[in-house]
Amino acid sequence: MKKLTRTEVYKLRRAIRQLARKKGRGTELISLYIPPGRPISDVISMLRQELSTAANIKSRTTRKNVMAALERVIQRLKLFKSTPPNGLVIFSGAIPRGPPGSERMEIYVLEPPLPLQTYLYRCDNRFHTEILEQMLSSLDEVYGLLLLDTSGASVSLIRGSHVEIVKEMESGIPGKHSAGGQSARRFERLREMEVNLFFHRVGKWANKIFLSEDRLQGIIVGGPAHTKNEFLEGDYLDYRLKDKIIAIIDVADVDEQGVKQALAQLSSILKDARITKERELGQRFLSVASKSPNAVAIGYDEVLRRMREGVVDTVLIVEDLSSVIVTIKCNNCGYHFTKVVEDPTQIRKLVEVPCPNCNSYGLAISGEKEVVDAVLEEADNLSIRVEIISSSIEEGVILKKAFGGVVAILKWA
Repeated sequence: MKKLTRTEVYKLRRAIRQLARKKGRGTELISLYIPPGRPISDVISMLRQELSTAANIKSRTTRKNVMAALERVIQRLKLFKSTPPNGLVIFSGAIPRGPPGSERMEIYVLEPPLPLQTYLYRCDNRFHTEILEQMLSSLDEVYGLLLLDTSGASVSLIRGSHVEIVKEMESGIPGKHSAGGQSARRFERLREMEVNLFFHRVGKWANKIFLSEDRLQGIIVGGPAHTKNEFLEGDYLDYRLKDKIIAIIDVADVDEQGVKQALAQLSSILKDARITKERELGQRFLSVASKSPNAVAIGYDEVLRRMREGVVDTVLIVEDLSSVIVTIKCNNCGYHFTKVVEDPTQIRKLVEVPCPNCNSYGLAISGEKEVVDAVLEEADNLSIRVEIISSSIEEGVILKKAFGGVVAILKWA
């Protein structure tokens, strides 16, 4: 089975996210999952039966849209002699663009990243993308990160290049000095009981979170030396998880700052993990940018120009970038221009001003394309390497906030 590249996974994940957001009027959107080995002719026969049933739908608009969507799927299936090795997924339906009557028929054909196990036909007011979403989740390696000291603890999951703090806890354990006239020995016994109860609570949550992950590759435990060792020596952690501990590290904090401290130490421990590779790519760009500013390109316009000049080695894109390239045309004089908009909700404001050429109020949006799509298309055409950087790691945050989320390292770097 061919392993998808990070860019291919990103494109698929993004497409699925966009499909999941689409909504129809009534039960007009078709989701079809065909597992490998299922004859295309059998599926077409089933869809023709559905077509006959759809002819009885009372609502004229719904009947028309469902039948049109089914016809589109049947026509597309006729292009396949057999089902692809991993199966086939088709989404089809009328997507509203505004008030009733603005619907536009859309169809999407995807080959899943893993072999489909089930056959599914569903007609609903949305596309059913859950099976594909679960597949993509299963492609990511998963590591557990448990940080604890006597003040608190956190349980995190490193999924691919994403880091999520799933649970944070405060211990409620008093400091190591007695209070209220208690004897030192009695106070210490009470404190030991508090520590024991807290460790049991930490173990309970760690067991629950980590054991639910089928693809857990390993666990990293961090904190002050004495505390984490005391925890690991006890019976707080499930024996199946103890076998998965791949590293024990020292960190000063157990919250979000502690997670950052832990990640900084994991490059040698998780050297083949995606999160390590992305951090190294981000760090390489930042290093080159600080030492040789002329050896990098920053921002969509400069990166695109450098790509076309043939001097780009690697393009880095922060994955949740929402910037859009908007093409605007004046209906009065024909003047047109493009503008990159970081916030898509502000696009309409671009046509609420006079035309910069004739000063009339005739501006209209003639095209939109996400910056990420434009960069990926250009990189594909020019065979330039593109790397996707997660916005959940520190390097991704810096690349997005300080450099706009699209940068490139040039060949002479």
